[in-house]
Amino acid sequence: MSIDHHIDFRYAEDNTEILIPPSGTLETFGNTLLRYTLISESMDDVDTCHIRTGRMKLQRPQIITPSSVSSFVAEGFSPEARAFLQHIIETEKDIRILRYGYTLSRETFSEDEVRRPVKEVLEDATKEIRGQHDPYHALVHGIDDPWDMSLVPLFRTIVLSSVSKNLYEMTQQNLFETKRNGLTLDVRQEIESAFSAAMKDSSLIQPLGKLLQKYNVFEVYEERFFSLINRTRR
Repeated sequence: MSIDHHIDFRYAEDNTEILIPPSGTLETFGNTLLRYTLISESMDDVDTCHIRTGRMKLQRPQIITPSSVSSFVAEGFSPEARAFLQHIIETEKDIRILRYGYTLSRETFSEDEVRRPVKEVLEDATKEIRGQHDPYHALVHGIDDPWDMSLVPLFRTIVLSSVSKNLYEMTQQNLFETKRNGLTLDVRQEIESAFSAAMKDSSLIQPLGKLLQKYNVFEVYEERFFSLINRTRR
């Protein structure tokens, strides 16, 4: 008998186990790709399992600013709740609220059905994934329908393990100052994200320079910009 549409969050929470959590943390100024293997028992066939593999694209954490509050909490919150949250962000100078999110990459998704006891399938998957030594490959034992609800606890796990580092690195870059060097917080986040991308792909250094010129802050970031160029030449 398949699970009906009245399934709730508690069911997914109680029947999801992160067997191999990611040991890596979320990047502060860029997106993170997390691989998952999700194994679930069929609700219709005994000793039949579904193995689903794919990738989650975890978006870079963003500081929720007064200007972005309305769009962030619009769904499911009353106007009074939105106003209250905006009041808190505007008045509490030391508050640190980060927004996290993810999307599932459909192009990398695969699903297989195997007729074996779930214990054996989980044991084999555990050995295989541990042998890869990939800090961004997680193993989840979850529900079969709707299976993607079991990815929410995985998302929460990596966020909770990353938030302290993300907050520290953002603080180091003075991102929690409302305005600095004439730049708003949103623009500084955009620049930090561009630096992060350019560190991984040297072809993005030139667009980074144009971005700094666009906001008329090239001199502010000049030393860091040329340090990045020298690093890519080594």
